[in-house]
Amino acid sequence: MSYASSSRGLSSHRTSTQIAAIVFGVIFLAIGVLGFIPGITTNYGALYFAGYTSEAALLGLFQVSVLHNVVHMLLGFIGLWMARTHSSARTYLIGAGVLYLLLFIYGLIVPLNGAGNFVPFNWADNWLHLGLAVVMIILGFVLGPERARGSSGSRGSPGEGSIPN
Repeated sequence: MSYASSSRGLSSHRTSTQIAAIVFGVIFLAIGVLGFIPGITTNYGALYFAGYTSEAALLGLFQVSVLHNVVHMLLGFIGLWMARTHSSARTYLIGAGVLYLLLFIYGLIVPLNGAGNFVPFNWADNWLHLGLAVVMIILGFVLGPERARGSSGSRGSPGEGSIPN
């Protein structure tokens, strides 16, 4: 029986970078879905497609809209898809982190009750975007190509089977 993994799909031999991309992908996917569930999303009746006029709030804290929820789900699917290889997972973590950093800056510049706030987001979203940016960018640079603990079936030497960047 061979324990070799294919670089074309997910395998049981994932790097910690791939696992991080999967975790963020699942979280973003779940957040997007939860944004459509009344009760978890307060003021659900005021959930609009886009714009600052949407009064819906995920967990009563984070302002959401249909567009906001769809963006989270797309980011989740992209994370799961890019988790197939170490290098694409790393690109996802850093790229999505930069995207969230730009959203944080955008949230500081654009009036929250103005037409420019089309996604929409509020101050809780802005601070969450900053936190996500910092964590994702750091993980993208810190996590290496080594296999995650316990995920490798190989009994070779520590240098065997390493994945290049």
